[in-house]
Amino acid sequence: MHPDKPAPSIELTTQGVGPWVGELPDDPRYDPDLLSRGDSRNVIDRYRYWTMEAIVADLDEHRNPFHVAIENWQHDMNIGSIVRSANAFGAETVHIIGRKRWNKRGAMVTDRYQHVMHHDTVETFAEWTAAAALPIVAIDNVPGSVIIETFAFPAACVLLFGQEGPGLSDAALAASADTVEISQFGSTRSINASAAAAVAMHAWVLQHVRFPH
Repeated sequence: MHPDKPAPSIELTTQGVGPWVGELPDDPRYDPDLLSRGDSRNVIDRYRYWTMEAIVADLDEHRNPFHVAIENWQHDMNIGSIVRSANAFGAETVHIIGRKRWNKRGAMVTDRYQHVMHHDTVETFAEWTAAAALPIVAIDNVPGSVIIETFAFPAACVLLFGQEGPGLSDAALAASADTVEISQFGSTRSINASAAAAVAMHAWVLQHVRFPH
């Protein structure tokens, strides 16, 4: 179980900040160039003016123990958005399975702060998870899957997502310890892959992150 976390803070700046006003901070985490010209990056207020290395180091002290994995056989446009959500929910690492190159546009530069690991095949990915003692939880609406609202996610695990359209490959499903589906109540067969990933990550958060009342 992850330690208690403070209640989320309200972000005061959404469009960035200008040059630092007043006496410059004497703190190595701050980037002199950003202090001088301002910081328009897509980061929370806490990290304004910090160097990228300082942000990654701080994130490493607070990352959640779940990982995210994505099959990349068709250069899916959703991968960047999934990486962005993984960063937002504090995932430990994002694993790209298949093609090494992926469309980073949807990541909104969050991949710079998120650990990303590549695996050539499902088999090499499964070997890595076995060595790390991380069960694979596939997210797909296939026969035999468990409804997400009734599933108990392991604290340390890998949430595995497939391509938009075909979903997860047979090899990926076979390598998974469990397969979970998101309940749907409309006419569509499936929801967008990046939306499904965000739902699944938040389901993990609801079960394993404690917030003060």
